[in-house]
Amino acid sequence: MLDPRDIYEIDPQVEAELVAAATEGATGPVLINALRGFVDAGNVGQVAVEHVLGTAEPRRLVTFDVDQLVDYRSKRPTMVFDASTWAEYNAPVLAVDLARDGEGTAFLVLHGSEPDVQWERFVLAVASLVERFRVSLTVGTYGIPMGVPHTRGLSVTSHATTDSLLGVTAPWFGRVTVPASVANLLEFRLGERGHDALGFAVHVPHYLAQSSYPPAAVVALTQVESVTGLDLRTGGLEGAAEEARDEVARQVRESVEVAEVVRGLEEQYDAFVRSSERENLLADAVPIPTAEELGAEFERFLSQRGDGQPG
Repeated sequence: MLDPRDIYEIDPQVEAELVAAATEGATGPVLINALRGFVDAGNVGQVAVEHVLGTAEPRRLVTFDVDQLVDYRSKRPTMVFDASTWAEYNAPVLAVDLARDGEGTAFLVLHGSEPDVQWERFVLAVASLVERFRVSLTVGTYGIPMGVPHTRGLSVTSHATTDSLLGVTAPWFGRVTVPASVANLLEFRLGERGHDALGFAVHVPHYLAQSSYPPAAVVALTQVESVTGLDLRTGGLEGAAEEARDEVARQVRESVEVAEVVRGLEEQYDAFVRSSERENLLADAVPIPTAEELGAEFERFLSQRGDGQPG
């Protein structure tokens, strides 16, 4: 493997700021793993990281060499053409920023699109940075599409390198095989190296998976706050979350057909929850409906309207 240290640069002044922020004897900073992968229903991770970076006064600590990691033809950057000249190039970014929460506590944010190539080299580079900066905990968030109704509380699947990080949780899934992402590979490799890492996958109603859904981002950030003690100013997202809820409710009210689909999802979801509370969970569990079974009509409705971007 090529030297992982050759794919990033560290700003020494910002690193000195991070060192100065450390309290003697205290644990190291939290790292929020906000890499964007191929699955992020409701743009949960994207909305969350944009909120965090927009409120936490970030400073660029680590810059990765995207020329070595990004396939530009599969993830083409954009440019701005103004009248007769190219005015702007929106270059891809893959970086770690130093940020501060609402109480001034320093933490780190790994953000940008996941690399297209050299996954293991990149993950080893991040692991070396975790050790260099004495990161105490790495936490990731994203959304996954589920056949659940928007009228029920958003649920979460938690995963971690050790069970002690999870507390008492009821799993939604058994053993399954899914396509890999760099963010989840990073969690796996950090666990192999003895570091604490965990992630939260928020269950986003399938019919809202293609839209930005701020209520799910609020749930994601609240989960991060609960395990890290950080103040991520989630109240700043409540306005957008309420607008999104109102817009979805409006669309449901305007279609009897859609309302029936939602009621079907509610019945299936409630039956699943009731069954999970019984002792013989596996024998009597009612499965959450698939998107094809109950979500297709709602999805078609939103696409036909052309305004399926709640909020």
